[in-house]
Amino acid sequence: MLILVSAIKMSAKLLADDRVGALNQEQGQLVQHITGDAERLLKITYELLDLSQVETGNIQLNFVSTRVEQILEYAIKAVKFEADQKGIVIEQTIADNTPEIHADVEKTAWVMINLLSNALRYSHNRSKILVNVSFSITAVEFSVQDFGKGIDAQYRERLFDRYFQVPTDGQNKSGSGLGLAISKEFIVAQGGDINVESEVGVGSRFYFHLPIIDIS
Repeated sequence: MLILVSAIKMSAKLLADDRVGALNQEQGQLVQHITGDAERLLKITYELLDLSQVETGNIQLNFVSTRVEQILEYAIKAVKFEADQKGIVIEQTIADNTPEIHADVEKTAWVMINLLSNALRYSHNRSKILVNVSFSITAVEFSVQDFGKGIDAQYRERLFDRYFQVPTDGQNKSGSGLGLAISKEFIVAQGGDINVESEVGVGSRFYFHLPIIDIS
């Protein structure tokens, strides 16, 4: 399945390359839609694979000592194209002397990518998203803040439930309802916690904490 979807995505990318041949406006839009659909299908497939780990209780973690910059660089690079398409600037701030964390880099980056993708989905064109890293005595906090439409209070408690989707107004495509549920499982499995602050008409801030390396 992954190979098939990846092949569709690559074929669409080749069609969009001027070196293969110029497309008219209608053809270009069609290729763009194919690429978008392939990316969404690929994302859902990866989510289902990760969900299988969650459901079996067999989340495989590879803990290493890592700098938060490594995780942010990986995540922001993954969503840069989408951000550029909407003219959205991703601003990041990392507190001075932020300590290393003991974490699974890939799964933590996966969570950040999911939070950033959601923020991009609900952000207005030519707006900005704030990525912030701070720390306390025991934990490092990662946060992603957008300035989109926000989330109604009646939906917030269910955001991290499997398959739950916030009703849309037709302007934004909803996700699979798995991303935040899997994100929670990945963070909790690493000894952390994840939550959200949101206000309708103002935006949302998703954040999670991971333990600081104990050097005692």
